Amino acid sequence: MKDAVIGIDLGGIFTKFGIISMEGDILVESAVHTDLTDDFNIYISSLINAIDKTLVEIGNSVSIKGIGIGAPNANYKRGSIEFAPNLKWARNKVVYLAVPLQEHFRVPVVTTNNANAAAIGEMIYGNAKGVKNFFLVNLGMGLGSGIVVNGELVYGYDGFAGEIGHTCAKNNGRLCGCGQRGCLETYVSIQGIKRTVFELLVDYNGGSSLSKYSFDELTPEMIYKAASDGDKIALEAFRITGEILGIQLADSVAYFSPEKIFIFGSLARSGDFILKPTRESFEKNLFKIFKGKISIELSSLECSVYTVLAKTINSIPIELSSIAEGNVGMLGASALIWQELKD
Repeated sequence: MKDAVIGIDLGGIFTKFGIISMEGDILVESAVHTDLTDDFNIYISSLINAIDKTLVEIGNSVSIKGIGIGAPNANYKRGSIEFAPNLKWARNKVVYLAVPLQEHFRVPVVTTNNANAAAIGEMIYGNAKGVKNFFLVNLGMGLGSGIVVNGELVYGYDGFAGEIGHTCAKNNGRLCGCGQRGCLETYVSIQGIKRTVFELLVDYNGGSSLSKYSFDELTPEMIYKAASDGDKIALEAFRITGEILGIQLADSVAYFSPEKIFIFGSLARSGDFILKPTRESFEKNLFKIFKGKISIELSSLECSVYTVLAKTINSIPIELSSIAEGNVGMLGASALIWQELKD
């Protein structure tokens, strides 16, 4: 019987989980919808049922030793998700995610934010092996970061270090789900780039293949496809997004002096469309003592650029690319619990 853990990546749309070995092999994986209910009890029941079903399918070939979770606004110290603007059932409240899972599965459960989990995964399984100072940025429904200093993940006084998505990118700018204006994630995230596209559509009076979609219909994959076809609004949306991200990353370097910066998530999988303007803006805005020293790279655990495949979750057809970033989060969450068990 092989020892394994459950790694859970909880995103704004999907929650992806896998049974993962100590070597980082994903033995089996599945997913549930995160956003179909605003009732936490219904959500956690659906997740537990899906995990139970997966464990039955895998049989007695593994022994589950623990559960690691990466989630938005997750508090490592409390095992909670607190006031997460992109989660319907935690938007204005604190929910204790670890408790029902620990009670049901009778194994240790550890929770941290998505980017922290991915940073640990990058450090254990990826290109951050041996790198003592780096940070990793998650470009998903929101924007979070995992900060590693001297080989240790930074949690801060209250467990919430790394919430750079809620730093101010523009004074009195776009309204954020957190209630503030101008937060970085209102410009650099899935929702952020969609808002930029719609602002540009107004400025350019259409003239783009993206004008036929409503805001809810528009996806990062569509923007990527349009940019690949030379659509001027899609290209400009990526340029603006990368420019803003580069400035904020340059500011962050002044605080932490990292060796590397990794990015992952839906926008990261657009490749050079986001990386090129980000790197240019980053280098332009760096304090001179840091120039030319710090690389910005895709997470080595990230999927390749927008693989469009059909997959069905709970009988609802989706594109695999919409949940593909969960591989990074799952591996990170598994590394988190393996590390905790070792300690």
